[in-house]
Amino acid sequence: MQTSREPQQLLDEPLGVVGRLAPTPSGYLHLGNAVNFVLTWLLVRRAGGTLHLRIDDLDRARLRRPYLENIFQVIDWLGLDYDGGPSGPDDFLRHHSQLLHLPAYNQALRRLAQRPGLLYGSQRSRTGGAGAAEVPLTTLGAAWRARVPDDTRLSFEDGWQGATQVPLAAELADFIVRKKDGVAAYQLASVVDDLRLGTTLIVRGLDLLPSTAAQLWLAAQLAETRAFNARRVHFYHHDLLTDAAGHKLSKSTQAQGDQGVLVLGTPGPVYAAVARLLHLPSGAGESLASLRAAVGEG
Repeated sequence: MQTSREPQQLLDEPLGVVGRLAPTPSGYLHLGNAVNFVLTWLLVRRAGGTLHLRIDDLDRARLRRPYLENIFQVIDWLGLDYDGGPSGPDDFLRHHSQLLHLPAYNQALRRLAQRPGLLYGSQRSRTGGAGAAEVPLTTLGAAWRARVPDDTRLSFEDGWQGATQVPLAAELADFIVRKKDGVAAYQLASVVDDLRLGTTLIVRGLDLLPSTAAQLWLAAQLAETRAFNARRVHFYHHDLLTDAAGHKLSKSTQAQGDQGVLVLGTPGPVYAAVARLLHLPSGAGESLASLRAAVGEG
């Protein structure tokens, strides 16, 4: 990262943007998820754009019905609306699950596999580094990894951070595009989904900068996915929220049985956190209406 913009400049999106909320039903949503939802909603609504709810459920081993229900509960609790996507858990499972889009993911995987030297099979652990022994893509139980050249760096203009450069090979070397179970991995599925939805605005935490770089690089490898690029899609990577000990908030750090952000009782702390991130007056975080008034109507 080379420069940083004042948060107020985040609100200058053109009309007609398409954004999305993209939670995963692998745990109860925490404060950081809720803040991201509100930030995304504010940007899209101010621009007069379209907001989709896209739930990423390819990790079936971690999916739980209470986690899925929690997504809709948090959205309602925050007072947010959206224009496309499931109306509830049952509607999601029947009509919007990522499992319904497996053919599209598989087609992209086949096309990537046709690129000489781009992918290789690997049976090493998820946390293993690049350079481990490779196996053929046809090997049973092998994950597919993208071969990222050592000098690969992605540069783009981030709406929050300004001019941004990510050394992809150092940050996310040879990332997985197909898991050992034969199902597309997050980086590929996210690109395909965002192209399907026509996404032009993505709000993420700074911890996902490597994922953004991986997706931009991966999309550039195929003609049919090259529309996912930093000229068409505007990225906003916001600062991360931390707990009292300075640790990043995440679903994995929540205590067992924790119901996530809903334990706050009221969404006031979420709105206040958004106001702080945007450097708005403290009174702007009193409610969703006051936040929207502070940033201006679309």
